[in-house]
Amino acid sequence: MTVLSGKAIKHGTPYHDGYFKVRLTLDENFPDTPPKGNFITKIFHPNVSPTGEICVNTLKKDWKPELGVEHVLLTIKCLLIVPNPESALNEEAGKLLLEQYDDYAKRARLYTSIQAKSGKNEFLQLEKDRLTDKTKENATVKKGLFTPSVLKPLSDTTELNTKKRQGEDNTEEKEVKKVKKSIVKKKALRRL
Repeated sequence: MTVLSGKAIKHGTPYHDGYFKVRLTLDENFPDTPPKGNFITKIFHPNVSPTGEICVNTLKKDWKPELGVEHVLLTIKCLLIVPNPESALNEEAGKLLLEQYDDYAKRARLYTSIQAKSGKNEFLQLEKDRLTDKTKENATVKKGLFTPSVLKPLSDTTELNTKKRQGEDNTEEKEVKKVKKSIVKKKALRRL
């Protein structure tokens, strides 16, 4: 299970300035099967059930193994900007969105102001901890022990041995560049 916190920064939506926690559950068959997504933070949204389940085709019939977690997070963020009332898990929110947008937006803003503001301090603390831990990660990366990404360990010797057999140059410098690129991607994900 991965728990991610992020801020929906798109102004003009009922969710702006909210801090939403999302749980992505990756089973043992990931990436062949899609992750399951749930909002931990209560939200009034057509594509999120009252229990937090997220309804988006990317997590269901449109899933492809090459999409990855980054694409899933981007899709969830896009749902906050452009809900899809045609595939509503929360029928009340979907109906309000289609028939009385102002009432929908007012209620969604109310949920955001009550439920999604309390996460601000926790989010800021996570950011502070992340920046503090960055120094530790960089020291570990330089030793070549692992990449900070939980999805792809750097020390996968099978992959490295395969590359060597194929005649590819596997210098430590290239591996460090990969890790640095991974860190940049991780930072981008946290900004979502």
